[in-house]
Amino acid sequence: MSYISSLVKTLVNKAIEKDLIKQSDQIYARNQVLGLLHEASFQKEAELVNMDIPTILEELANLAVEKELIEGLLDEREQLTAKIMNVFISKPSEINQTFYEKYQQSPEKATDYFYQLSKDSNYIQTKRMAQNIHFKTASDYGELDITINLSKPEKDPEQIKREKEKKQDLAYPKNVLSVENEGYVGRIGYPARSNHRIINVPLEGEEWFLQYSPYVYYNEHSILLAEEHRPMNITRAAFARLTAFIDKFPHYFIGSNADLPIVGGSILSHDHYQAGHYTFAMTNAEEEFRFTLNDFADVEAMVVKWPLSVIRLRHQDRYKLVDASAHILQKWRAYSDPDADILAYTEDTPHNTITPIARRRGEVFEMDLVLRNNRTTKEHPMGIFHPHEDVHHIKKENIGLIEVMGLAVLPPRLKNELEAIREHLLGEKVTVAEYHHDWVQSIKSEHATITNENVNTIVKNALGQKFARVLEDAGVYKTTSSGRDQFKRFLSHLNKE
Repeated sequence: MSYISSLVKTLVNKAIEKDLIKQSDQIYARNQVLGLLHEASFQKEAELVNMDIPTILEELANLAVEKELIEGLLDEREQLTAKIMNVFISKPSEINQTFYEKYQQSPEKATDYFYQLSKDSNYIQTKRMAQNIHFKTASDYGELDITINLSKPEKDPEQIKREKEKKQDLAYPKNVLSVENEGYVGRIGYPARSNHRIINVPLEGEEWFLQYSPYVYYNEHSILLAEEHRPMNITRAAFARLTAFIDKFPHYFIGSNADLPIVGGSILSHDHYQAGHYTFAMTNAEEEFRFTLNDFADVEAMVVKWPLSVIRLRHQDRYKLVDASAHILQKWRAYSDPDADILAYTEDTPHNTITPIARRRGEVFEMDLVLRNNRTTKEHPMGIFHPHEDVHHIKKENIGLIEVMGLAVLPPRLKNELEAIREHLLGEKVTVAEYHHDWVQSIKSEHATITNENVNTIVKNALGQKFARVLEDAGVYKTTSSGRDQFKRFLSHLNKE
């Protein structure tokens, strides 16, 4: 019995089960997939296989390599599997129409539909994401999320070699966040997007588009991207768009990376935001103290208990929230306090910016403004308010929006390194990375008894404490009494003419 027929038959059945296609589409879909696999025949009586869609796609890619249709490089395999899934997905116009038909029932039904579609179509890499290690750990600031990112496949040497050989000065699509990625077949060195769809979500008179991240770090991890190719920029208009989005989708939060290097995210060249249906530790951060904005006296303003420096604003009128946020941004951009290591400029280079996050609490709009500064010194060449060297063994990359809210995205090397640490703590003779030695000694000194039963909890909690330290390093005002005095100096500055 033909194995390829079994795989194709099962894939078509799965697509019908998930409502990607109708029963009457099965012959068309089957023939399209067979054509992509250069398969001239099909056995109708082939038995179904017990596999999910991602596994079927892997098997079909393996068969394509055996048939020498592709060479087996990661990018070639992904181009083929994305093309196969594209057979089962409606055109962008039809998906947008369905999305907004469901939106008429409720915004949540619309996003539920699109999120499920993005998973069922294998655009969201659910099988790879399942490899990630994820847990919560207690801290002085609430339960932090820890993720060790294992989902992105490593490129083999041949793939890397081919990418260098095929290095081309291509400007299409302009970048991985461009609207032109929708349906793009891909090439060596650029991801396949045949099965990619986006939803048009106009904001404040501009064209913006909603998509989900292929590697979601939290529930319904979505990206909102501008149609126009322009750099990220935190402005009053950005605050207006953020609040307009949660007005349309009140069950989602939305935030933006800061718009300066070091404190910004990985892609500053294209204006975009990140959203989703998830409650982060920062969302639940307690009010520390309130203050008054004289020009916006009816806007609730407070500082929250969080390792980064967060001003939280609330009002039922989103436009008042936008005005108050713009006022704080303007003041912060130009603010210096040398005693707190805060300088607004070095010559003409700006250092102050904000990471904003917007959400709804019932009828109330809420905006968190996280104060950021990207200045460097000889002592801290990667940033004064960046993870310091003594925590680099855990995290030394930029602290972007996701980390700001309390979700650590940690490097894959930690999986094996933490396992070695656990074994070492239990008395096994294993090699622990040298850069972890001081940390391991501190864990030992804090725990008189370490057993098989408690070692995992001890290591997880220690990792959570390290991440809290990472976030404290990124806070421009520390959570000490002197740090709060410095913070209050800036808050007083907000009421000066």
